[in-house]
Amino acid sequence: MDIHFTAIFRKVQEGYIAFVEELPGANTQGRTLAEARANLKEAIRLVLEANKMLAEEQLDEQDIREPLLLSVA
Repeated sequence: MDIHFTAIFRKVQEGYIAFVEELPGANTQGRTLAEARANLKEAIRLVLEANKMLAEEQLDEQDIREPLLLSVA
């Protein structure tokens, strides 16, 4: 299963800035387009990891936690 995001790359004087439309906080920059792409993948990983940690800190012992499979067409 693949989840598809929309990456936006904008050319600026210093290189490229990049962000993901569907994932607030996943943004970065790079001197080249290739560097911006690689940095954006890392930014996505870090945002998802941080969101998971924040959610886990707020869990209550009465909360039900289970895996969720998301099928994307």
